[in-house]
Amino acid sequence: MATRTMSPVLLLGGSGQVGARAAKALRRLHPDLPIAIAGRDARRASEVAAEVGGPTTATAADVGRDDLGLERGASFSAVVALVKDEASNAVKRAQADGVPHVAFSDAVGEIGPVVAHALARPTRAPILMLGHAFGGAATLAALHLAQELQRVDAIAIGCVVDADDRGGPALQAAFEQEAQSGQAPLALQGGKWTWLLGDAATRRFVDGEGVERVGRAMPLPDVVSLGAATDAREIRVDIATRDAATGGAGHVTELIIEVSGRRHDGAGARLRYDIVDTDGLARLSAYGAVIATERLLGLAGGPPVGPGLYLPESVLDPARVVARLEELGARVRRTGQRL
Repeated sequence: MATRTMSPVLLLGGSGQVGARAAKALRRLHPDLPIAIAGRDARRASEVAAEVGGPTTATAADVGRDDLGLERGASFSAVVALVKDEASNAVKRAQADGVPHVAFSDAVGEIGPVVAHALARPTRAPILMLGHAFGGAATLAALHLAQELQRVDAIAIGCVVDADDRGGPALQAAFEQEAQSGQAPLALQGGKWTWLLGDAATRRFVDGEGVERVGRAMPLPDVVSLGAATDAREIRVDIATRDAATGGAGHVTELIIEVSGRRHDGAGARLRYDIVDTDGLARLSAYGAVIATERLLGLAGGPPVGPGLYLPESVLDPARVVARLEELGARVRRTGQRL
């Protein structure tokens, strides 16, 4: 689709594993959209910019600096933080410029700073909290299934990645930081919010090939998004790893979404999506970030989003997200059974 004239979309961490894939997906969807690849390593940023092609530039950036280490006077149409924004410099830059901001890397226990900034300056810019599994893809796919039910009782999200897949240095650092912090994952159990400890943090589920996996709950915002959007009393997100020997050639990422409840005719049902991408977890995450970014800018799915604090389900249409994932190359299979 034709892209109206605008300043570049700033991808902070755009030279990383998720960022590079996000840039390529964004270029594929919007060939004329200006993109700025920003990272600590200017050389690597330039390499990614050359791979992306089109109106793409590269720049050195550092989210630890108040000015992000960017050239004075540079303007952007959106600020997408694909790295940890520990000093809130990325969200402050977006608010100062009055442009959309995507907070991609905040777990459920880390959303306080971005929420505070958004509420302190509610008319400055649209702020999207997107620390969800695969950039909101899991939550939106779950809500797409939930639309078929009159009542939702439980939502279980399972992610399966290769044991050696950690999505690059930035994501690996995030995993290590969460492990060191001792932060327990949040889940909804029996209608009550619960921090999962010990054995309660593990769950067995079956992947798309029929193999039983042992997953561990993750502290992701999907649970609070889905808890607010549905009447479910059971919600959790788990991640499991497969041995490299069983993963085949190259990385494969699986997303299993199960939604159970009552249909409009009163019958019980369990609905399921299996979403598979033949790459590491970084690419499916990148797809989610890109789908959200194009929506904020009004490039797809409606007009530009106005100032405010948003979760992905606030601005994205579930059916459109599932269709966009398929368009980008993910395999989507839907199944269901009566209970």
